Amino acid sequence: MSQTLTGLAGLARHLFAYARAVATIPEPEPIDYPFAPSDVAQLHRVTQAGGAPSLDDQTWNDLLLERYLGELSAEASIFGRQELYRRLRAGATDDARHAQRERVEALMRDPAALQDIHRRMRSQRAAETEVAELLFEGERPAIPRWAGRTWPLPLGLLASLAALALSPLAWLGVAAVMYVLITAQVRYHERVQAWERSTHALQLLLRSCTVLADVPGLAARGFPGSREQAGRISGALSRSALARVIPGAQGYRDWFMLANLNHYFKTVALVFDNRAFLRDCLLRCAALEADVALARHLLGRGAWCWAQGCASRETVLDGALHPLLPSPAPLSLALDGKGAFISGQNGVGKSTFLRTLGVNLVAANAFGFCYARRARVPMLPVYASMQGEDSLLGGESLYMAELRRARELLAAPQCAIFLVDEIFRGTNHVESVSAAAAVLDTLAARSLVVVASHHLELASLLAQRLDPYCIKRVGTALALERGVLAETNGIALLAAQGFDAGVQHKAARVARWLERYLAEPEAGKAVLGVAGVV
Repeated sequence: MSQTLTGLAGLARHLFAYARAVATIPEPEPIDYPFAPSDVAQLHRVTQAGGAPSLDDQTWNDLLLERYLGELSAEASIFGRQELYRRLRAGATDDARHAQRERVEALMRDPAALQDIHRRMRSQRAAETEVAELLFEGERPAIPRWAGRTWPLPLGLLASLAALALSPLAWLGVAAVMYVLITAQVRYHERVQAWERSTHALQLLLRSCTVLADVPGLAARGFPGSREQAGRISGALSRSALARVIPGAQGYRDWFMLANLNHYFKTVALVFDNRAFLRDCLLRCAALEADVALARHLLGRGAWCWAQGCASRETVLDGALHPLLPSPAPLSLALDGKGAFISGQNGVGKSTFLRTLGVNLVAANAFGFCYARRARVPMLPVYASMQGEDSLLGGESLYMAELRRARELLAAPQCAIFLVDEIFRGTNHVESVSAAAAVLDTLAARSLVVVASHHLELASLLAQRLDPYCIKRVGTALALERGVLAETNGIALLAAQGFDAGVQHKAARVARWLERYLAEPEAGKAVLGVAGVV
């Protein structure tokens, strides 16, 4: 009998906690707020375990990973987007990738359950602010001694108003009380408004923890054990129910009793007292939502595969695609011990190929899959150099920006992959080729390098480090073949873009002269040989 009563009492507590958490924050309509990139990056920043991230800022921008993140995080809240950003930016260990793959595969095997979890978490998208900084950084703010002891203020105001019947001097008391009330509201108004957005976001997390607690298969994620505490905290974060019963009552309490300020200081203490639990709620909800987003993303795609790891100087991508292109042309690449020098005509897709390679390498490192029929890739940090430009405000020319980036690449860890597009465009041809050959040879001596360039002389100069490949258009498809571009099309494009015959003829004459002047590319093989430059 006692066990039955104990069980009924436990069930009642669970039901009460569930009702409390869900009732205090009813399911709102999801709204996809346009969060700033700095907000999305906060979870990665506050949980970063020291050292340089796997992806630096220029690689993130060069590979268009902000757009890729948007593709992955469609219909995800700020919390799921933060976790996806963290995984993309930091990469994952072999164990973490294996565990992530098992979780995502389990979700994909049961689309109905996947959709149910996605539906239960949809209210998180109503969060208007991120809370990682609040939960992971900063000290508990000081709480003034008067917080929670403001009841004499409305009594003093009423007494002063009543005293007006006896003496006009009572206006001084009214003015004094009103001055205190207004000054307090003005001083804390912005802080309270921001805090209300934060507590609303926290309640949405707590609501998710509650409604996910009875989902089969989520016990390993820790959701069942958090229901009672989530309900208690969510209820305490809510304002008084008086406002829902008497319209306008809450506004009077805020102005004449400083109820909003008392609630602010009370909930500040509550949040900081329970920060460890709230951090856990954030990390669990963010991780689950990220896994759900990945499972839904892969179910909606036709061409993808789980990637296999391999040695640092090997790469096999069979039929690789770029996930952001509506009709991408698949390309295959197989490297074994050496990097690659990529040539091709203008507009054929050399830069797109480098970005395709880059996003597949990043996805493999972060999530364990590639957009290809088959993939064996090294799980290493990726560094890209593709979009150097002049900086008017920074006072940095294109060539200076390229030199700065080259120094960053040379200072990067030895076990990495470098993707370089049109290096050193900001100086003359001779010095561009010379500097590019020196930097690329040094990088390729210790790491895997894939470079695309119109400077075909580099293929000969770097032959001992990089195998030559040429991207060619075959009908509507693209093919990556061994060798160096034989027929350029830069001058031919002059006619296609409307230049007159005189300009074309002059360009062709200069080109023929330069080709005779630089007619011995094979001699370049010995320049950067083992003995080095003489």
